Amino acid sequence: MDHRLVAPLLFLLGLLFLSSAAATSAAGDEEPLIRQVVGNADVDDNDLELDSHFVSFVQRFGKTYKDAEEHAHRLSVFKANLRRARRNQLMDPSAEHGVTKFSDLTPAEFRRTFLGLKTSRRSFLLEMGESAHDAPVLPTDGLPEDFDWRDHGAVGPVKNQGSCGSCWSFSASGALEGANYLATGKMEVLSEQQFVDCDHECDSSEPDSCDAGCNGGLMTSAFSYLLKSGGLEREKDYPYTGKDGTCKFDKSKIVASVQNYSVVSVDEEQIAANLLKHGPLAIGINAAYMQTYIGGVSCPYICGRNLDHGVLLVGYGASAFAPSRLKNKPYWIIKNSWGENWGEKGYYKICKGSNVRNKCGVDSMVSTVSALHAPKE
Repeated sequence: MDHRLVAPLLFLLGLLFLSSAAATSAAGDEEPLIRQVVGNADVDDNDLELDSHFVSFVQRFGKTYKDAEEHAHRLSVFKANLRRARRNQLMDPSAEHGVTKFSDLTPAEFRRTFLGLKTSRRSFLLEMGESAHDAPVLPTDGLPEDFDWRDHGAVGPVKNQGSCGSCWSFSASGALEGANYLATGKMEVLSEQQFVDCDHECDSSEPDSCDAGCNGGLMTSAFSYLLKSGGLEREKDYPYTGKDGTCKFDKSKIVASVQNYSVVSVDEEQIAANLLKHGPLAIGINAAYMQTYIGGVSCPYICGRNLDHGVLLVGYGASAFAPSRLKNKPYWIIKNSWGENWGEKGYYKICKGSNVRNKCGVDSMVSTVSALHAPKE
């Protein structure tokens, strides 16, 4: 098939399968739909070549397996993930997909171990304009075309949540790090482990959906916890372990406190305005394409809006050329919590703009936090 026909064909097929996409999104896994649209994408597989790629993967990421059986299993998963990366590449041609440090994990293992955003009615209530913490509407005239809080000192180092579903805590701490910087002029690297060990706050719209350490949580619930507890300690005072533990919170060591928080409407101009006013924003996203993401601007033809991963929105860009779409693409800049050896040194870019509104649910769950000028005593 002429490669020039691939993009239009995929778009038309995507429209045909929208009903399937909705059903798949409800199940939390786009993989069957992507496979249905683009096929197996496994022609030209060569076992010797794949074995060689696996050896390089093991060496590059320092992988070890307990025995020959586990090694064989991970090799088979790796091969399946290479085919999956090819499918993702066809569906998301403006990004680069391939081998990552997660290439020996099944999609189910990846979701269970490295995501952790709990499902909530909050994003759906927000779509309908209903929230107890609605952010006020901000003026959007004169917003800059490009903006990145990394250039202004409000973003801390990229961290690694490890094999713990605590993404929500990194999203929340990152937002407070930025807000505290705006309030005090000082970058304090804050503790996620305090959230993991001590925060058991429940979402007001879903009392059964409570923050649960490595078993997931919500950023807005985390902010509510901080309002009640007084704030966060430094990471060096309450270091991250990547596992659930006993709460060791010391109120005398608080260095950043929440004044208030709010939920931003599903509107890209309002999101950008709140980003500039309040600093980095805590957001939810659908991570369907992130397991195989290497770099570039992710703008998949089909992506569900069910949210399963908490990340930090730190900026946006006006244009990144997308050859497959023959034009420049505006994009959001997202800080992740999988270490610097994932993505673009720990960062992810996803397209923005009116013609791709809410891609992968990126606009659906956005919250901002304001910090006190001095921590509570």
